[in-house]
Amino acid sequence: MAKKQFKTESKKLLDLMINSIYTHKEIFLRELISNASDALDKRHYLSLTDNSLASDTPLSISISVDKEKRILTIEDNGIGMDREDLEDNLGTIAHSGSMDFKSALESNEEVDIIGQFGVGFYSAFMVAQKIVVETRKTDEQGYRWVSSGQDGYSIDKMEKPDVGTRISLYLREDNEETSYSDYLDKYTIESLVKKYSDYIRYPITMMVEKSVEIEGKEGEYETVEEEKTLNTMVPLWRRNKSDITEEEYHNFYKSQFNDWNDPLETIHYSLEGKINYKALLYIPAKVPFDFYSKDYQAGLQLYSKGVFIMADAKDMIPPYYNFVKGLIDTDDVSLNISREMLQQDSQLQALNKSVAKRIKSTLVNMLVKEREKYEGFFKNFGYALKYGVYSDFGMNKTELQDLLLFYSSKEDKYVTLKEYKERMLESQNEIYYATGTSIEQIKKLPQLEQLSDKGYEVLYFVDNIDEFVIMMMRDYDGKPFQSAQKASTDIESAEEKTEKEKLARDNKDLFADLSKALADKVKEVRISSRLKTHPVCLVADDRGISMEMEKYLSQLPTGEEVKATKILEINPDHEIFKVLQQVYKTRKESIDDYADLLYQQALLIEGFPVDDPVDFSNKICQLMKEANN
Repeated sequence: MAKKQFKTESKKLLDLMINSIYTHKEIFLRELISNASDALDKRHYLSLTDNSLASDTPLSISISVDKEKRILTIEDNGIGMDREDLEDNLGTIAHSGSMDFKSALESNEEVDIIGQFGVGFYSAFMVAQKIVVETRKTDEQGYRWVSSGQDGYSIDKMEKPDVGTRISLYLREDNEETSYSDYLDKYTIESLVKKYSDYIRYPITMMVEKSVEIEGKEGEYETVEEEKTLNTMVPLWRRNKSDITEEEYHNFYKSQFNDWNDPLETIHYSLEGKINYKALLYIPAKVPFDFYSKDYQAGLQLYSKGVFIMADAKDMIPPYYNFVKGLIDTDDVSLNISREMLQQDSQLQALNKSVAKRIKSTLVNMLVKEREKYEGFFKNFGYALKYGVYSDFGMNKTELQDLLLFYSSKEDKYVTLKEYKERMLESQNEIYYATGTSIEQIKKLPQLEQLSDKGYEVLYFVDNIDEFVIMMMRDYDGKPFQSAQKASTDIESAEEKTEKEKLARDNKDLFADLSKALADKVKEVRISSRLKTHPVCLVADDRGISMEMEKYLSQLPTGEEVKATKILEINPDHEIFKVLQQVYKTRKESIDDYADLLYQQALLIEGFPVDDPVDFSNKICQLMKEANN
């Protein structure tokens, strides 16, 4: 029969396909197996009401290799095609017989068809220079469809004894870029089936070589061929939870996601409703070695009808849950023609929200019922949750705020913001926090003395991101966050305020000169109401960044120097204040040196280096000499 030409738009699409619209050429095998599975599904469904369509042999897919002729063959005993089917499904690219069939049926659980036959089939031209399709429907004439690509196709009658479809790929010759011969290697074929089509529900078989001992000849072996089923057929996530052991869950996780450790938590569920899907998710027990690197592959594996589609579907899960490993199996999310990219549609958004909701409920349940386990999880992945609050300008605050943990000065352990709020003093309106490099360092901060003495609980922020997080959150359940190291922290009684104001007036000139001496270093020097035993401390001005943030920003390779506006506070009840008063009366010319020494001392307490170590040392020595005289 004379060749027919593809339509213009089909030629363009075929050109794209041949030039690898798919990321990996190996995808062609997944597509052909998926199409064969569709054909088997269709025959199975129709045979329920038409016995003539029932198969005498089990429904299956077979793969064979002819290395000499460079032919790879995929055969099924599915529904088969007639001339019209071949014209419709293969003559017009991107037309889908399977999708037409599916849309024509009413909702039925036994019908489970994926993909578009036309587009998937043509991916084979990435590896084949010629494709021959031999097919036959029940009690009908057999047909052979032949094409070498863009030059068109021909359809001829043929004698085919069995119902079904056989696709023969005449592979391209190897070149510098691609070794097409790899697809004639049975080990490669077996690996690809395992990777992409392991959970197709029909057996995928291939004749493989096996070494067996010769009967009656101990120690002598011969090579024989036997039929091997390459796929496991039943996906773990499609089985009933009650039939799956913890060991099976763990073994699947470790083999599928390359982890030596058992997962911390397994989340296995299915959902039917606005969107239908099955999910098998895992929370790792330990942080992956590359988790905080650009090489880390976040996202879930995507399956459709047990067929592997994508390795890292990032849109399936919010970024703040990127530590979760696992997979989603759904037919409801639209894919583009390569099945490798998701379309941004409402179904995808609904799936993302649904998965996020389930992960959160699992974490909340762990937090409430297995606190120690949750704290271990948070130690590993709490940073990701915090970053989730920060990265979207607080948009995820409601979603994540109750999952956050911070170390508590009162409990001496990690607590939630909800727990903190429930313990707040009756007159307390703010959530107090302090920042530092470690819990032990924060505990020693002089700024916390009065807060601690009056029974206020303080949260310790030790992660660089913590302050950025609360900047985005602003408050928790109506209670604003307040730094214990900021100027405006005010828990004084009216009596204490009156006393401080009187001291400030009485020593107005002293503090004016101290402020003048440090004018290039601090905004002001003032009497402190937060110190009890320490002589001095630094606090940050309310309208600027904190001192911890200054340290963090100074480490960034931006080249810009951003400094906190500092205020030096002096404890009026400490001996050093009496010394200052005495020096100001008797040796006023030395007050600048004393001011600088107190400032440098406060810097050291805050973890800053002194401005000039040599000058600092000389001034100490000088004052020691003066004291001795």
